[in-house]
Amino acid sequence: MIILYILITLLTFCIMEGITWLTHKYVMHGFLWYLHKDHHQPQGHLLEKNDAFFLIFAIPSWLCIMLGLQHQNYWAAAIGFGIALYGFAYFLVHEVIIHQRFKWFTRTNNKYIRAIRWAHKMHHKHLDKYEGESFGMLIVAKKYWDKIRKDDSIRNNG
Repeated sequence: MIILYILITLLTFCIMEGITWLTHKYVMHGFLWYLHKDHHQPQGHLLEKNDAFFLIFAIPSWLCIMLGLQHQNYWAAAIGFGIALYGFAYFLVHEVIIHQRFKWFTRTNNKYIRAIRWAHKMHHKHLDKYEGESFGMLIVAKKYWDKIRKDDSIRNNG
C-alpha cells in the first residue's frame, strides 16, 4: 500500500507543474497581478508581495497532510506531500537557482539549469502582465533548449 501513496505523491508533484503554469498565467498574470507585479518590477526589498503565493500553495498542502493523517486518509496526505515536494522544488529552482536570492548554486554550466534560467529570463523581459511567455517552472520549452545548444555550438566552434 505504501507504493500507492508514493505514486500519488509523485503524480501530484508532476500535476503541480501544470497547476503552476495555469496559476501563473491566469491568476498571477490575471486578477492577482497586484501581488505578482513586484516580482516583475522589483523594488529592491528582500521580501516581495509575490511571496504571498507561497502561502496560497502551502495552505492546501498543510491541510491535506494534517487532515489526511488525522483521519487516516493517507491518499489525501500523499497529495499534500506531493504539493509540499513541488513547493520545495519551486523554492530551490526559482528562488535559489534562477533568482539567486540565496547564493548557493551561482556557478554552474549545467544545460538544464542554463535552459530554465534562459526561459525565466524571457518570462521576465515582460514587465507587465500581458505578452508573457514561459509560465512553467520545471519543464523547459524546446526553443530554450535550442538556444542553449546554439550557444554551446558557437562557444565550441568559435
